[in-house]
Amino acid sequence: MNTQLLDILVCPLSKAPLVYHADKQELWCRQSKLAYPIRDGIPVMMVEEARELSAEECAA
Repeated sequence: MNTQLLDILVCPLSKAPLVYHADKQELWCRQSKLAYPIRDGIPVMMVEEARELSAEECAA
């Protein structure tokens, strides 16, 4: 994941910063409790495509 791109991306729902999880190929927003997928190196920043983070994932 390009660090410059990660610096400018925010959650479209909460506008909070995102955390990159390379092992899952996702960008996590702890504030909105959503994980946005990265497909073929491209972040999919649509709330409809995001999955909800579990309580354990939010605490990690």
